[in-house]
Amino acid sequence: MAHASDLIADDIEAYLVSHQYKSLLRFITCGSVDDGKSTLIGRLLYESHLVFEDHLAALEADSAKVGTQGGDLDFALLLDGLSAEREQGITIDVAYRFFSTEQRKFIVADTPGHEQYTRNMVTGASTADVAVLMVDARKGVLTQTRRHSFLVSLLGIQKIIVAVNKMDLVDWSHEVYETIQEEYRDFAKRIGLDDITFIPMSALKGDNVVAPSQHMHWYHGPTLLGYLETVEVDDATASGPFRMPVQWVNRPNLDFRGFSGRIVGGTVRPGDAVRVLPAGTTSTVDRVVTMDGDLDEAIAGQSVTITLADEIDASRGDVLCAGDAPAEVADQFEAHVVWMHEDEMLPGRPYLLKIGTRTVGVTIANPKYRIDVNNLDHLAANTLELNEIGVCNLSLDRPIPFDPYADNREMGGFVIIDKLTQNTVGAGLLHFALRRSHNIHWQEVKVDKDARAEMNSHRPGVVWFTGLSGSGKSTIANIVESKLHTMGVRTYLLDGDNVRHGLNRDLGFTDVDRVENIRRIAEVSRLMADAGLVVLVSFISPFRAERDLARSRVDDGEFVEVFVDTPLAVAEERDPKGLYAKARSGELSNFTGIDSPYEAPESAEVRVDTTSITPEEAADQVIAQLRAQGIIT
Repeated sequence: MAHASDLIADDIEAYLVSHQYKSLLRFITCGSVDDGKSTLIGRLLYESHLVFEDHLAALEADSAKVGTQGGDLDFALLLDGLSAEREQGITIDVAYRFFSTEQRKFIVADTPGHEQYTRNMVTGASTADVAVLMVDARKGVLTQTRRHSFLVSLLGIQKIIVAVNKMDLVDWSHEVYETIQEEYRDFAKRIGLDDITFIPMSALKGDNVVAPSQHMHWYHGPTLLGYLETVEVDDATASGPFRMPVQWVNRPNLDFRGFSGRIVGGTVRPGDAVRVLPAGTTSTVDRVVTMDGDLDEAIAGQSVTITLADEIDASRGDVLCAGDAPAEVADQFEAHVVWMHEDEMLPGRPYLLKIGTRTVGVTIANPKYRIDVNNLDHLAANTLELNEIGVCNLSLDRPIPFDPYADNREMGGFVIIDKLTQNTVGAGLLHFALRRSHNIHWQEVKVDKDARAEMNSHRPGVVWFTGLSGSGKSTIANIVESKLHTMGVRTYLLDGDNVRHGLNRDLGFTDVDRVENIRRIAEVSRLMADAGLVVLVSFISPFRAERDLARSRVDDGEFVEVFVDTPLAVAEERDPKGLYAKARSGELSNFTGIDSPYEAPESAEVRVDTTSITPEEAADQVIAQLRAQGIIT
């Protein structure tokens, strides 16, 4: 939405040129619920004469129908477009609006204030240059005010406007304003925010939004729009080293091969030396290509296609970097993690991590600490719940190029995705690579898995028995091992109860502990398979994600999942250890099948129905599958 300008009628080309070269400012509104964020942006657009007549007519109709201001215009409705937002009078999703004035272009993200929608606020803040933090003059600095302030600081936004709103409801009190200002400065100092501008206002009445207020003669600072039009924002990425994640390899014909993407740091020119990471190959830039022709120079924020002087291998997810200042490459990091899902973070569970144009596997260690946003204390934690913020170590399944988030947002910011549901469950900021990421390497050995397999006269493998407690897993696994032993196959049986006497004796039965339980066994199984053994693993292993992790730890064709499919009623009737009875009586919590879920395999190599066949017959099915996969002959 552009402002009205005389040039539009007099000289449209001159107007378009002037508009093209205006600076762009991205900002967000944030703060606690019902502090007036949507109303402020709606009023800003209205007072700047940036609401078209048809929009204004619709606003008048909507205000009469679902507005919260009696017969007056409800400016929040310009931003709150979802039906649930209008019914409840709150913001749920992030609402983006583009507008411009004579001095500048703007993109504003109106973010929700409810704690449960903190994840949406993080999304809006991730690209912002300035944050407008709303504070209700009647309520002062609240928990959500502190949470959003901390997130703003964490996300690298240094310029803050504290809009002390609803001053009309406190009789335009200078004392109330001063009290809020003092309280907020004290908190801001502790999180490293020092570039703060306080503006007392009434978003509903329009005081100090575009024009100075007639009710607060004691205030002599800028209006909101006056600040936004004049604030200077340092673009650190533009002055940094060149970075461009490859989004697409552009090959329209045999004579052209370029790498397309958006530049996220620095500048690039033909003739510049570049390094392709993580491979580390080098070349020089031949051309910088756009739809409008070749460029002599491209800068951060532009999307271009770069051709190189040499035929080198690069693909989506790789990063083109300045040859003399390349990014780091690592696979283990310390990072801030903001958890965004109702289901808690499960340390050790395999997730996906998306950074730039690259998606890799990741596991998250137990948090080093969780941050209390009220007092900034570092608290002990085994996991992170919805909207909690912690510092964790990450382990990726392959090295990635990165810069610390403090140096480059695009190269250091990431999201975490659940592998099964594909939901975004977290976001984070990379601090630095762990030393072990660089200093620990695979040691080459002379006797490898193939040599051990040749000596054993069979291939290694992992036979993973999963099912409810009492399903018959251990019984069948014992029979399988006995049969393999008589055949001369080298085996080892890892049983859930036996392992908990030693290796996993420190783990309980919460979801977090169950994930770690299986993660450790998956790693032990991998080592035993590398030793040439056929490893039989008998664990309930209730979650598909961890069973998939175990499968991923060995080579293709070496994993056999055996689903011992016994109905809950049958397993409970057997109850060899009396555990179901204890779970039903409340003596035993987190028991699989009763108050903890079991996720049945969807495509197990072997499904055993213990209600229709004997354990001996089930064992024969497993051995037949081992033969079919070529593990034994």
